[in-house]
This record gives sequence, structure tokens and C-alpha cells, in this order.
Amino acid sequence: MKLTLPKPPLPKRFQEKPDRPGAAPKLTKLEQLREGGITAADFVDERASLSGGLRWMMFRKVPKGTNWFYTLGSATMFAFVSQAITGVFLAMYYTPSATQAYESARHITNDVFLGEFVRGMHKWGSTVMVILIFLHMARTFFFGAYKYPRELQWIIGVVLVILTFVMSLTGYLLPFDQRSYWATIVAANINGTGPFVGPFLSDFLRGGGDFGATTLSRFYAIHMMLVPGLIAALIGAHLYLVARLGTTAPPWIRADVDEKLREEQV
Repeated sequence: MKLTLPKPPLPKRFQEKPDRPGAAPKLTKLEQLREGGITAADFVDERASLSGGLRWMMFRKVPKGTNWFYTLGSATMFAFVSQAITGVFLAMYYTPSATQAYESARHITNDVFLGEFVRGMHKWGSTVMVILIFLHMARTFFFGAYKYPRELQWIIGVVLVILTFVMSLTGYLLPFDQRSYWATIVAANINGTGPFVGPFLSDFLRGGGDFGATTLSRFYAIHMMLVPGLIAALIGAHLYLVARLGTTAPPWIRADVDEKLREEQV
């Protein structure tokens, strides 16, 4: 029979110290990270008072009868965010040069890790964004959400539609292949036929009288910096007005309310 001797006691300096009475329990690594994040958020909120604005923006009363049609605006916004993220990734490898643009686009598609996937997301995402913003505008029109006091929201929405078209047009040229080249020439010539400002707009888009390398650089700058900045600013103003004025009830709900009011008046 084998005897096992007890382990010798550890020296005091190696022994764990007992918790003090009333001390907080020890936290795991995950809990420590969470507490650190909460502390950082509290630090920022105490000095910037962001929580009040977020609560005012996010926690709003929604009228009865709202449905999935009311998510078209948010879907359009997230489509724009997706375009911005994928566009930044593509800009890391794209070269806005008349001699290297096509080759850089081919390099993104064939050589860059997930390049074809991201470029496909950006390409088809532009189409999705155009469809969504048209559906959102149609919902706003047919539900009567453009009427008082939401006229400014409607005007901002119309400007956003125009900017979406501008972003699609300027982005179409960037691969600089035969299709995009000639399609952009046609679009610039169509703009040139407009009254008064048409010729000036066409010259501005081309960067001069001829279609060349300057046109590509100008389209790239408009597509990457000017239009996205304007869209982001107008989306912020649009969201502020939505939170400020509230969401319009569906027309069939308003019709029921009006009918009840008429019955009460009678």
C-alpha cells in the first residue's frame, strides 16, 4: 500500500490574500473589459451630454399602423454606408489615371484579396441604393408625408435623389473601360444640351473642352469627396427633421381618425 504525504503549506507570500469584508467581487477579463467600456462611455457622456441627444433621436413615438414601408429610408441610409465603406476599400487600390485606371480596376478584381467581392458589393450596391431611394420617395409621396410641416424633408429628399444620380454617374466612369468611357461622353453631351447652364455644366464635368485625363480626376474627386460629403450632411439634416417632426401615420389610419372626428361633431 502506497502512502501519500500531504503537501507542505505554501509560504505566506505565495498564498492568496482573503477578500476584505465588503469588498467587491473579482471580475473576469470579459467583465473588466465591459466595465472599462461603460466607464469610458460615462466619461464621454458626462462631458458631452450625448445620451440625451441619442435618446431624443432613437426613442421616439411611432404612430399606429406603421409597417415595413417605413424602413425604406433606413435601408437607403445603410446602403449609402455600405457604399462608403466599400468605396474606401476600393480607393486604397484604385489609381485615378487615364493610363492606370483600368489596370488598377482589373488588379482589384483579380489580385486583391476579396477584391472582386467588395467591388461587386460596390457596383450592385449603387443600383440597390437608387432603387431604395426611389421606393422611399414613392412611399413618402403616396402616404402624403411631404405635406405641412414636412416640406423641407421632401426638398432634402429630392436633393438626395439628385446627388445619388450624380454619384452613380461619376462612379460609372472610374473603371475607364470602353463602355464607361462612351457612356460618360453621352451623358456629358446630354448635359450640354440643357438651357443656360447646360454648356457650363458639361465643360465643368469634362474639365475643359475635351474629354481626357482631367475628366477622370474630376469625376473621381466628385465621386469620392464632394458628393458623399453632401449626402452625409443632408442625411443628418433629414434625420434631425424626422426626429423633430415625427413620423407620419399611414393614410388609412388618418382617414379612420377623421371619420371618427366627423361622427363626434355630428
